[in-house]
Amino acid sequence: MLNWKKRSRNARDQVNDSVDDVKSYLGGIWFSRTLLTVLGLYLIATLIIGWYWSQEPDAFPVQEHAQQSAEKAQRSLVNGYTTVETLKQVAATLLEKPGGYLTNDYAPPGIWLDNMPSWEYGVLVQVRDLSRALRKDFARSQSQSAEDADLAKAEPRFNFDNKSWVLPATEDEYRLGIKSLERYLTRLSDPSKSNTQFYARADNLNNWLGDVATRLGSLSQRLSASVGKARLNMDLDETIDVDGTYVASVKNNKGVKEEIIKTPWLQIDNVFYEARGQAWALSHFLRAIEIDFADVIAKKNATISVRQIIRELEAAQESLWSPMVLNGDGYGILANHSLVMANYVSRANAAIIELRQLLSQG
Repeated sequence: MLNWKKRSRNARDQVNDSVDDVKSYLGGIWFSRTLLTVLGLYLIATLIIGWYWSQEPDAFPVQEHAQQSAEKAQRSLVNGYTTVETLKQVAATLLEKPGGYLTNDYAPPGIWLDNMPSWEYGVLVQVRDLSRALRKDFARSQSQSAEDADLAKAEPRFNFDNKSWVLPATEDEYRLGIKSLERYLTRLSDPSKSNTQFYARADNLNNWLGDVATRLGSLSQRLSASVGKARLNMDLDETIDVDGTYVASVKNNKGVKEEIIKTPWLQIDNVFYEARGQAWALSHFLRAIEIDFADVIAKKNATISVRQIIRELEAAQESLWSPMVLNGDGYGILANHSLVMANYVSRANAAIIELRQLLSQG
């Protein structure tokens, strides 16, 4: 009798152990599936958010925005107001667009994105150049004049490290730069502040356009290098022979070298989106310049030239229907989006060079 009870108890214990093993096994499967499901949903959510954050902001109407801003703040729409207000709005777009400022993000999905940070950097390059032109030229009557105090604060704010995450954060510095521009605008539109001016002169505009031409020329070279280009060493001293023919005398007697210049494969899309960012910002700035420098541009018969530049820059911002930036050969089967972009940038740069020549004429 005792043996039978003992055997029954052992059998029951074995059944209980088996049930516990099954429960433990099923619990492990449930935990693994739950974890994988949560991870999958998280990845899908970050992909959707990342796609949304990667959408480039639409262009805004420059003149209408300046008028609304002046009316809201009860200010006079004086000469120079549109340019400074446009600079403010372009800089604010970096911080207020979907996802905010992404270049200094260190968490998903921002850390996985590189196209939008490249676009942001392109915009930032033009913001920095125009803020420097405001401080150095537009707000000063001559080279010996004192610089504006608020513009002197705004320029270094925008030149702050664009990847700083904290202490201080890049966004905080850029907001301070925008506030400095706001204070300058307040004084500029106040008739009692006679020491705050905006000088819309041909030489001031020409100086800024020189920086723009340099930026676009560099972009054109980098975009064209997507397929690789054979380029001669440019570090040469050029002399003229007796017959009038050009002879290259090489520095340091190292000889002429042919170099293959090619953008790294992983950097092609970054250069492309940087160009789109610069074109986006510059098209807005030129529309503002067309308003504030209207008299100067008209006197130089350069209105059509300015509008042609804007048209080329806006064409460079057409929607990209391909899911990725293609890099086919110049005459290959696949498109090369970088070469198409280089075409628009080069045409805009050529028009800027012609515009500068018109502004330089008496």
